[in-house]
Amino acid sequence: MAFDPTRVQAVLFDLDGTLADTDDQFIRRAGEFMRWLNFMFPKHDPTQFLRWSLMVSETPINLLMGVPDRLGLDGPLAHLGDWVSAHRRLTTSAEFVLMAGVDELLPRLRQRYPLAVVTARVAREAQTFLEQFNLSPHFQAVASAQTAPHTKPYPDPVLWAARTLGVPVENCLMVGDTTVDILAGKRAGAQTVGVLCGFGERAELEQTGANAIIEHTTDLRDLLQV
Repeated sequence: MAFDPTRVQAVLFDLDGTLADTDDQFIRRAGEFMRWLNFMFPKHDPTQFLRWSLMVSETPINLLMGVPDRLGLDGPLAHLGDWVSAHRRLTTSAEFVLMAGVDELLPRLRQRYPLAVVTARVAREAQTFLEQFNLSPHFQAVASAQTAPHTKPYPDPVLWAARTLGVPVENCLMVGDTTVDILAGKRAGAQTVGVLCGFGERAELEQTGANAIIEHTTDLRDLLQV
């Protein structure tokens, strides 16, 4: 079904690969870790191999992440992660990189639409990201892995975000970079937009049924004419 901008009354954002530049960050950190193997790659640069590996593994990894959810273990695991982080005084703030241009996009969108984050990260990490870049004022709702009975690709967090924003889910737009984001949005009844600046590839986003696909999150300016 073609994308209909006239239906959009609220915008929901995935975090990794959509608001946060997670894939390039992963490649940089993995490249640093693998420096001693650089001699094995053309021009002693493993970047292309790491990017290919990330793209190939994205879909099965997302499926595996859903296993604890189906078994009812996602909540206990998330709370365990929070406990370990608190007792070891760990922080995730240094791990995040903001997707280029998002800090300019969000104020423009916020003038027209209520905004929400729908992420499979735990609440602590989502909040850390928003606070690091002072993005919290832009979002009226944040659905984390612990918010709804099930996380993406189930529709639960999308439905929760729509209810919290007070917008019919069919008038919401779910924006994300993976098939998991598209599936969650479609199953909830929202329109979906896939972005190619993260983990997903055009072919799989098209096959999953995204209503539109854009190169970068900031291309929403043209798609929604804001």
